Amino acid sequence: MFKTLLKEVRQYKMPALLTPLWTTLEVIMGVLIPYVTAQIIDRGIQAGDLGNVYRYGAVMVGIALLSLLFGILAGEFAAYSSTGLAANLRTAQYKAIQRFSFSDIDKFSTAGLVTRMTTDVSNIQSAFQMLLRTSFRAPLNMVSALVMCFFIHARLSIIFLIAMVVLTVFLTFLIVRAARLFQEIFKQYDVVNGIVQENVSAIRAVKAYVRENQQIGLFDKAALALLRLNVKAESLMALNHPVMNLVVNGCVIALSWWGAHFIVDGSLTTGQLTSLLSYVMTILTSLMMLSMIFVQLTQSAASGSRIAEVINEVPDMQNPDNPVRTVPDGGIVFNHVYFSYKAGGDYALEDINLDIRPGETIGIIGGTGSGKSSLANLVCRLYDVSEGCVKVGGIDVRDYDMDVLRNQVATVLQRAVLFSGTVLDNLRWGREDATEEECREACRLACADEFIREMPEGYHTRIEQGGTNVSGGQRQRLCIARALLKRPKVLILDDSTSAVDTATDAKIRDTFARRIPGVTKLIISQRILSIREADRILVMDDGRVSGFDTHDNLLKANRIYQEINEMQSGGGEGDFDGNQD
Repeated sequence: MFKTLLKEVRQYKMPALLTPLWTTLEVIMGVLIPYVTAQIIDRGIQAGDLGNVYRYGAVMVGIALLSLLFGILAGEFAAYSSTGLAANLRTAQYKAIQRFSFSDIDKFSTAGLVTRMTTDVSNIQSAFQMLLRTSFRAPLNMVSALVMCFFIHARLSIIFLIAMVVLTVFLTFLIVRAARLFQEIFKQYDVVNGIVQENVSAIRAVKAYVRENQQIGLFDKAALALLRLNVKAESLMALNHPVMNLVVNGCVIALSWWGAHFIVDGSLTTGQLTSLLSYVMTILTSLMMLSMIFVQLTQSAASGSRIAEVINEVPDMQNPDNPVRTVPDGGIVFNHVYFSYKAGGDYALEDINLDIRPGETIGIIGGTGSGKSSLANLVCRLYDVSEGCVKVGGIDVRDYDMDVLRNQVATVLQRAVLFSGTVLDNLRWGREDATEEECREACRLACADEFIREMPEGYHTRIEQGGTNVSGGQRQRLCIARALLKRPKVLILDDSTSAVDTATDAKIRDTFARRIPGVTKLIISQRILSIREADRILVMDDGRVSGFDTHDNLLKANRIYQEINEMQSGGGEGDFDGNQD
């Protein structure tokens, strides 16, 4: 973990290394001040020598100014390097997430990844800044002050050693107990973030079904659990200050009592006792700072391990050593394919055998959980098969460069996703160098050109985040156009015309048949009307192939297809099943 985190310091290494230097100089100046104060008292005030008061006073002012300068430099360098580390950690995690497969995302959860890039990184930033400055300053202060105490009066300094042992035992107990609590707290942060994310993304459904109170109840329950954990942790940490104050006050009393005796017998001066009282405060304050460092590091260790998990995660899907970089054609073969979303889990697909010719249009239909989307996800290698193999263009998809494969196997997913930016910006996700005319042509194929031209600024109209200022059908058509800009050899439409009226749906299918005949098209739909003209139709049932033939032949021989047809014929053009697989 530490190696992973420290590697991200990179270009901020020099300011990070200079921070302890400035901190050391600041500590040296600070430790000298009580010693100079003793000289002012003993050689100036008690000796009645005003000249010494001025001289030592000027030295003290100079030392204080230098301490201030070194402190400012240490603070600036620590802040610069810690914020730089935080930026690098967020970037490293973001880059790692971009390499993740769908199964990797499922492993960490979206809410968990958000927490790791925000709360956890902030904790590491604070810990690193404290590590650079306070973790050097506190022990240096403590050791320097202790050395000065022994230099002034060795026997009295034993009081400090006893106090340090007592505090060390207490802090060890505190840190061990707190570490377990912080692990639980960060897990609960993931739960809270998950509820917030789900609620905000589905806010329209929440309001449409008047479920605000139910969602508030869910959040309150999660927030209350987080509150209890935080209160438990803070109650434990709150013991730090009273115990520290007890030890400090005990030291002051013991020092004053024994110091008075030593002053009477002449082995200690008043100025030296004053210095010792300053040093005892320095030593015990440093111990308190060290306790806070340990607490912060304990808390941040949990954050650091979570961040390192993301950065070090090896995606379960990677390019082969010598990947194929050309997709010959759009032919698709499934050879005894089995697939499970989790190792050892139930199969979502079982013994799938298909042979789809280049340029064919294949309709896919079936109930919820039948495996339609799972099958489509394997073609573009969003997931890897558990057994068997999937071939595109006669080559196993695992042998391709993934970027090459996904550019040639364009998928329009069930949920149409648009990003903030203009219409053209969104279309060019399909191909960055596409001209405006090429974008218009793709939109004409997807039956999107007409409604885009009616927008206030046409193709330069801004799309709000998530595409909230366009309808569901318009989002779907824009996503189809975006996929067409890739000029793919295989086009997968995963129920991506469900929000489009039947007339427009028919127009899109007719345009595809005439304008892109060489592209293999897999059309997943809940409506028989959308796939009946396909070359062949694949009927899925509980992860298996129930039938694979033309519309007419399936009506004669396939019971499931007959039932779907009867249901939709009897209910007009209703969907058989509109839920996601």
